[in-house]
Amino acid sequence: MTQADFLKAPFPEPATLPEAEIAGPRRFFNREMSWLAFNWRVLDEAQNPRVPLLERLRFLSISATNLDEFYTVRVAGLRELMRAGNALHSEDGRSPAEQLALIDADARKLMQTQQTVWNRLRREMEAVGITLMTRSKLTRADETFLSDYFLNKVFPVLSPLAIDPAHPFPFIPNTGFCLALQLERASDQRPLQALLPIPQQIARFVALPGEARFLPLEELLLLHLGSLFPGYRDTGHCAFRVLRDSDLEVEDEAEDLVREFETALKRRRRGQVIRMKISAGAPAALRGLIMEELGVLAGEVVEVRGMVGMADLKELVLDSRRDLQWPAFTSRVPERVQDHDGDMFAAIRQKDMLLHHPYETFDMVIRFLTQAAADPDVLAIKQTLYRTSHDSPIVAALCEAAEAGKSVTALVELKARFDEAANIRQSRRLERAGAHVVYGFVNYKTHAKISTVVRREGENLVTYTHYGTGNYHPITARIYTDLSFFTCDPALGRDATKVFNYLSGYVQPEGLENLAISPITLKPRLLGLIAAEADFARAGKPAEIWAKVNSVIEPDIIDALYGASQAGVRINLVVRGICGVRPGIKGLSETIRVKSIVGRFLEHSRIVCFGNGHGLPSKKARVFISSADWMGRNLTRRVETLVETMNDTVKAQIVSQIMAANLADEAQSWVLGPDGRYLRDLPEGRDDLFSCHRFFMQYPSLSGRGSAGAKDVPRLAHPGD
Repeated sequence: MTQADFLKAPFPEPATLPEAEIAGPRRFFNREMSWLAFNWRVLDEAQNPRVPLLERLRFLSISATNLDEFYTVRVAGLRELMRAGNALHSEDGRSPAEQLALIDADARKLMQTQQTVWNRLRREMEAVGITLMTRSKLTRADETFLSDYFLNKVFPVLSPLAIDPAHPFPFIPNTGFCLALQLERASDQRPLQALLPIPQQIARFVALPGEARFLPLEELLLLHLGSLFPGYRDTGHCAFRVLRDSDLEVEDEAEDLVREFETALKRRRRGQVIRMKISAGAPAALRGLIMEELGVLAGEVVEVRGMVGMADLKELVLDSRRDLQWPAFTSRVPERVQDHDGDMFAAIRQKDMLLHHPYETFDMVIRFLTQAAADPDVLAIKQTLYRTSHDSPIVAALCEAAEAGKSVTALVELKARFDEAANIRQSRRLERAGAHVVYGFVNYKTHAKISTVVRREGENLVTYTHYGTGNYHPITARIYTDLSFFTCDPALGRDATKVFNYLSGYVQPEGLENLAISPITLKPRLLGLIAAEADFARAGKPAEIWAKVNSVIEPDIIDALYGASQAGVRINLVVRGICGVRPGIKGLSETIRVKSIVGRFLEHSRIVCFGNGHGLPSKKARVFISSADWMGRNLTRRVETLVETMNDTVKAQIVSQIMAANLADEAQSWVLGPDGRYLRDLPEGRDDLFSCHRFFMQYPSLSGRGSAGAKDVPRLAHPGD
């Protein structure tokens, strides 16, 4: 494909808003409602007939998990503000109470739709031989099997709890799932109220013998109440699940940051209940008791006619039914690395290399570090760790290097939400191996993705550097689209070293040559680049901005984009999740387009391209990759990186392949309208809609090509001079 029509297509007719609205807070979309809109898009994939059946089930589970986290963090925070009487308004001018009311109405619709989608998927699954059973449909053979299963694999870990003056109501942890029981003794009709916590350590769905048939664990427990409460019969029951405030608070003056985080993690389990789901038709006495004991208000209760705990549906994405999932895909090993017999240092020495995960395997990042650990010429390794896997090969390589006597410095971020405990474990493992472990700043999260390897080559020391847009996590790297930039450019090596010195010594880096970092220079650099593009437009030169991020809500950045649009800059944004930009408004944002891509892979890379007076695509464009989304936290309260790529092949790969394909995508794209609604067009019978994910799976990246060269690699746009 040559210069594609989509890149120069006219912008749609702009919408008109009152002048006061353009100048006021309603020029922004609300952050929380925008996030909910994203989760609606995730849920819509569970209804997309183009998506394989079990992948649709996975999307449904993801939408439930997403919503849980949203409540335990964002809703919990808003509720605290409201209870404290804080009148702080959001950027779009809404109070905490107003936002909570909007969230509650939309989230309840979302949860109701999840149940509707589940019922449809359940029928489709039954049609292909995957059945979710109930107690009433079990055969005698099933009951015999389940009796043995219960006694040997479930009964030993259960803790049935009576509720009476001698047995007070127990603590139910965050995401705790329980059966509440109303029982009666057969001999004298003596009543008993009890709780039966459902262990999270046991699979939610019990596989029955034969074909793919499953029984929910709560059904198994109800089937065997006689073993748990001998002599009693069930007169009423319900299931309920609680979510608690999971935002961490850490004392600023904590002398031992690790110990303080360990204490804070315990507090998280005991946070206030934010939401409780309870099965419909619960006995009034049980419902009232649960609400009173948990301190739950009526507005915080969601009555469920269907399945409670929908996040657990991921267990039914069966390995045995690969025919109902995405076709298998194996990530590529870059040809250039193969040309050098797997030697990462030789491949990087040849020229800068940009890998596009998961299309190019993340194993190359692991190889970079394992090779460094084993290389006698490597003297030092420095590494940031924000999120990584439980049994991380990255951490193993760092430990091996430290044990071999190399200087190893690891910046471990303890404040990586929901990964704090894992990161504490990793830090202790690294310390035992002899690595220098640094925890960064108390006030700032370190979200930058940097790795440096210092290697002796002849009489010189050469610094090999990796800058990434995603985490050093080999599991998520299989489904997150991210970029890995490898270079031995001395300037970028010096920049990385200065950042590590900043993290370990708290001394602000001076004289960064090709790098901008938050919280110091990244936001001013972005604002300056946007302003420069506006100046080009005012001077009558081609002016264009392409950006791809996960979220855009920082008001100064959005206002800068509005100003650039008013100057005539063409702006195309690919924003997966939260977006506060109102595109297509006359006099405000009429040359701004926003799209969101939701599909097989989770879009995670952060890219921004500036035409630099030549429009886009252009060989003279300025092209950056980043670890930072355009949010206040990333630009002012985190350590982040913005790296300019100077190599022509890397720039062409980003502009003419990655960004052009994202902008051209039809199959997985939603377009944001000026009213805040996301729309997409999926005509029936059209299987030829362009998919950027399919394109990237099919074609190798430009900068990873080896001796075969890059001439035969398709580009969706060809830069002019």
